[in-house]
Amino acid sequence: MKCITISRAAIASVFSLLLVINNNSHGETRDVSRLDNDLTPVGAERAGNGSDIPAWSGGLAQDKGPWDTPFHPDPYGREQPLFRIDAGNMQKHLDRLTFGQQKLLKEFPDYFINVYPSHRSASYPQYVYDAIRANANRAKLLPYGSGVTGATMATPFPIPDNGLEVLWNHTLRFRGLTVSYEAVSSLVTANGQRMDTLREYNYYFKYSEPGLAPGDLDNKIFLLTRETLSPPQHAGTLTLVHETLDQMRSPRKSWIYSADARRLRRTPDLAYDTADPNTQALRTIDQVDMFNGAPDYYDWTLEGKKEIYIPYNAYRVHQGDLKVDDILAARHPDPQWLRYEPHRVWVLEANLRTGFSHKYAKRRYYLDEDSWQIIYAEEYDANGELQQLTEAHVINYYDIQMVYTTLEVTYDFPSGRYYAEGLDNERGHPLKFFDTGLSERDFSTSAVRRQAKR
Repeated sequence: MKCITISRAAIASVFSLLLVINNNSHGETRDVSRLDNDLTPVGAERAGNGSDIPAWSGGLAQDKGPWDTPFHPDPYGREQPLFRIDAGNMQKHLDRLTFGQQKLLKEFPDYFINVYPSHRSASYPQYVYDAIRANANRAKLLPYGSGVTGATMATPFPIPDNGLEVLWNHTLRFRGLTVSYEAVSSLVTANGQRMDTLREYNYYFKYSEPGLAPGDLDNKIFLLTRETLSPPQHAGTLTLVHETLDQMRSPRKSWIYSADARRLRRTPDLAYDTADPNTQALRTIDQVDMFNGAPDYYDWTLEGKKEIYIPYNAYRVHQGDLKVDDILAARHPDPQWLRYEPHRVWVLEANLRTGFSHKYAKRRYYLDEDSWQIIYAEEYDANGELQQLTEAHVINYYDIQMVYTTLEVTYDFPSGRYYAEGLDNERGHPLKFFDTGLSERDFSTSAVRRQAKR
């Protein structure tokens, strides 16, 4: 019989995580009535702060247009900044700036943060609120926090007890059933040189399928195809991803079709700190969508809530009258197009567990209380030095009533480079939701092979 040796450190680490899960997983029924009283339907504090953060009063109402522009008109476009924060006056605002924002202002003296009035614009359809309410008392973490059972459609834990539940609220936040769009992503060097890539993205969110019972997920969150359209030397490259819920039990499956090889092949396991090839290795795979994948490498600590300035209602940078050249400058996007507001966020810290190896030893996340979207992600090395900051600039796609990013930017402080994605300004239309014509069968390997041959 083969003898398997497990280190004491590994045993202690697993025991520590199990203890956290057991102590924090809800054993009592949560007071769901709070979602009609002091909390909003997604679990945010309904009241304002009495000064510059208003009470939530339903968010933006649904508006399907028609509009004069294919992009969502800015409902707050007439507003002017209340004040500007830069390297010269940031000391007056430290209590509302994350460590990453402070470093951003210090590293780039020409960068500034325009602070506007706060609008709690987040809103979702009633059927999403109904699903969240149903999830509230039936959703449970799987062992090791590797996934969630008993939830569908949207946020599983609107009244969270611990950091892992908050993390899963981001991972399983409502993002519609299907999404289709074309967008430019760009790696920008310290001297302003750009490497732009245009891709077409198609998603099918299995988790949000209407009428789906919690046990019918088949361990899938979403299915994705991504095709490179330019530059010409990479055009025709196709990627297929099946994103799994419990990635410890069944890691995500991915395939790639290369125009040169003319065949679809399985890719190596893409997880944790594997370099993200789409960013020239600037990011790791688990930094996509701020954080994704299995959470088992880290101990997750929920530090509570905090009021900070976050990128929000980013309708100005979402418009079709801007070009990529207007938005992307050397070292950072042009801050005149960016909007920041005071909001409450959940603060979540992840520390690398004993016996595990990852590029980042500590990570901090700031989640918008009204959407469970991670707005800021900060990545630290083993010496405690902040290496990267990622910002998610979000809007309410109010024709659907859903908070989603319109621009995501990752700053790499050691190299002075940054990576921006979601730039659909020159594509003639923003993201398409629901009316995409996509179904689950479009995300099989045979369907992708057929697509590649067209």
